[in-house]
Amino acid sequence: MATPDAYWLALRRVHGVGPRFARLLLDKFQSPEQIFSGTLEELAATGIPKTTARRIREFAAFDTLERELCELPRIGARLVRWTDSEYPVHLREIADPPPYLFVRGKLPAEQTRYIAVVGARAASEAGRHMARRLGLGLAAKGFTVVSGLARGIDTEAHQGALDAQGRTVAVMGCGIDVIYPAENRKLAEEIVAADGALISELPVGTPPVAENFPGRNRILSGLSLGVIVVEAAERSGSLITARTALEQNRQVFAVPGSPLSGRSRGSNRLLKEGARLVECVEDVIEELAPQLVGGFLAPAESKIAALTPSGQNQPELTGNSLKIADLRPDRPQIGVGEPDDVRNLLNFLEQHGKVHADTIIDQSGLKAQTVLRLLMDLELRGVIAQHPGKLFSLS
Repeated sequence: MATPDAYWLALRRVHGVGPRFARLLLDKFQSPEQIFSGTLEELAATGIPKTTARRIREFAAFDTLERELCELPRIGARLVRWTDSEYPVHLREIADPPPYLFVRGKLPAEQTRYIAVVGARAASEAGRHMARRLGLGLAAKGFTVVSGLARGIDTEAHQGALDAQGRTVAVMGCGIDVIYPAENRKLAEEIVAADGALISELPVGTPPVAENFPGRNRILSGLSLGVIVVEAAERSGSLITARTALEQNRQVFAVPGSPLSGRSRGSNRLLKEGARLVECVEDVIEELAPQLVGGFLAPAESKIAALTPSGQNQPELTGNSLKIADLRPDRPQIGVGEPDDVRNLLNFLEQHGKVHADTIIDQSGLKAQTVLRLLMDLELRGVIAQHPGKLFSLS
């Protein structure tokens, strides 16, 4: 007799049972075991074709699925079912959620704070820099950065989140044991080690073929409150993700690019069609603030509150939504009322001029995480400037 988890895997291995039919069946039968023990009449009553109902009744490849389940501990993965509390709450809400996910690592408890960052594989230097800045800034403010582990924009978004010692989740278009591209093996391991996660709905060993990625993209957007497109050509997988996000009632953001660059035509088109323009992390936060009931800036993560003099430009809660009041003042004020860490960092920059971030970490006496977060926030406020080569100075 098959184990309960084998029935879960079997649900998607029956030809004709996609995510939508799987959801219909689970709504009716409550568990995969009951689905496979249902009669043809009971199965057909859910709305699935009779041929699909017959295939469910005739499915017998459970031994293969048991062997696949035995592989999961060896590769450090596990099965997260649709009915598990760990299953991402936003993903459960979409029309075609995967009935289960293969997961390596930890799915963050704060599942309502996922933001996706996607874009071109053959990204420009400016696009890669922007993606890393967004990943860093979002993670520093307590969001989990979601992307697809691809070259270019995805890689930079993941790396930015790791630079902030934050969390990031990679949604894969291949088996959970297949890292693609291979050059991102180290990045994948760093994501898991930093309490992030790799996730896939595909069978163990599935190669990264093109037909898998549209389905992957619906998971990527379904996890998230919104999707930020950094660079995208006119025919780009990132535009598929944006379209899927709109269908799922998610917010779509886009970073503007040069009209002379083919890499930006797709993202610029999104802006023409109503996507929210993004130049910095605060553009994203301002748009999503009403959805973040109860205040998403936890005390330890509230950079805006920590960096703003008492009583000035503080986020305030009104009812069940967060109202952001002037997050980017035209004339940033520093000095009086600033936390000690900020004063120490500014004094260090004043004494040393243009300094590399690593030098600041080594010589300022501040923790690496503190330096990276404060550099981002002070840059966003216009207090300091970043120069090529990861150098920083007072503005």
